[in-house]
Amino acid sequence: MKLYYHPASTTSRIVQHFALDQGLTLDYQVVDLFTGEHLKPEFAKINPNCLVPVLEDGEFRLTECSAILKYLADKANSPAYPKDLQARARVNEMMDWFNSNIYKDFAYGLIYPQTFPHHKRPSDAVQSGTLEWGKQKTQSWLKILDQSLIGPTKAYLCGDKITLADYMGAEMIALGGLIRCSYAAYPNVERWLGNIKALKNWAKVHEAIDGFAASLKDKSFVAV
Repeated sequence: MKLYYHPASTTSRIVQHFALDQGLTLDYQVVDLFTGEHLKPEFAKINPNCLVPVLEDGEFRLTECSAILKYLADKANSPAYPKDLQARARVNEMMDWFNSNIYKDFAYGLIYPQTFPHHKRPSDAVQSGTLEWGKQKTQSWLKILDQSLIGPTKAYLCGDKITLADYMGAEMIALGGLIRCSYAAYPNVERWLGNIKALKNWAKVHEAIDGFAASLKDKSFVAV
């Protein structure tokens, strides 16, 4: 199987981390987002959305990291995607929660407009309003995640065992490190994130993005 990805891509790291932890052998094909390789006609033929990741399994091609995770989990018969109908539905629910709620406000409303030039809004007023909205919404989602979705007793999002939801959600929350976010006000989030960061392949997967974060150390940010 081949994975088109980039280590600076949050959704790519989600898939890469899970695959490494599961011992899945993938042919990693870097698509250079910083030179615009993903926008070229050659890659548009692979994914007309011009986004990574993309998984190829023979003639079968799959986009969207959530779908790729589920496919790989089923291929590997991984307990991280349980077979029980209700347990699996709970994992799907949490994955949808991150994708539909906090990620769009946190990443696209707060982090990316400050770290990637092509996401910056066209005027200072619009940029400022976007960041303020993104910050307020993110704080509301983090409170829900901390108090209602994780709580004081669970090690992982769906109980005492890691699932696909944790691989997806932790990567999205850890992205806040780019703008030096603090989760001290959300102790259950901080504890849960620490559990995922302790996994054996976390450091390897984050070498590139940690280097990018270091390059931003002298820049000031609006952060939670």
